[in-house]
Amino acid sequence: MFAGKPIIGIVGGIGSGKSFIAALFAAAGCLVIAADEQVRALYADPDVREILRSWWGDGVFNSLGEVDKRFIAQRVFADPAEKQRLEALLHPRVVAMRQAVMAAHATDPQVVAYVWDTPLLFEAGHAPECDAIVFVESSIESRLDRVLKTRKWEETELLRREKLQWPLDNKRRMSNYILQNTADVGFAAKQVQEILSRILAGGTRAAQRKADPPSQNS
Repeated sequence: MFAGKPIIGIVGGIGSGKSFIAALFAAAGCLVIAADEQVRALYADPDVREILRSWWGDGVFNSLGEVDKRFIAQRVFADPAEKQRLEALLHPRVVAMRQAVMAAHATDPQVVAYVWDTPLLFEAGHAPECDAIVFVESSIESRLDRVLKTRKWEETELLRREKLQWPLDNKRRMSNYILQNTADVGFAAKQVQEILSRILAGGTRAAQRKADPPSQNS
């Protein structure tokens, strides 16, 4: 826990709707800290930009002068060494930003828990810091539909990137709660409320409690 508030990690497959579920936790009184947003902020940091330029030249920026995430993705997904180098640059800074945000809200009575929306929670070794981990379950068909609409990815691209992450079965097995993300928003919100209630009542990672989601008909 951080300042008496539990830390909840959100994990799941690419396109499973983790950010949507995190938003439901936010509506329930949680402070959501999204790693993707922090990385975007870092890409605007002059020091980080200069380091990226020294590595990859001006091609790392697009026509608007912004860091070209597609360019970076092509580099890091093609070369594990480049991926490790980028992670070594960004991850410590993301951790520091996350700690600062939590410290700033440590005494905020409106915040009941912290939610880490961190795609590589297990891979980066931050899972032990969480009091509970929620796995967002979504069908491959739904996930493919989401990434096609939001990122213009075809199935081959999703599968290629997912192979570079921990297997979903491992993440599911190591999570405390399984949340079914279907097209029913109300059902998702109901599960979030149920899971959050259990966590606040003491259903943490230390207790190794694993819960099935509430019945959609209950």
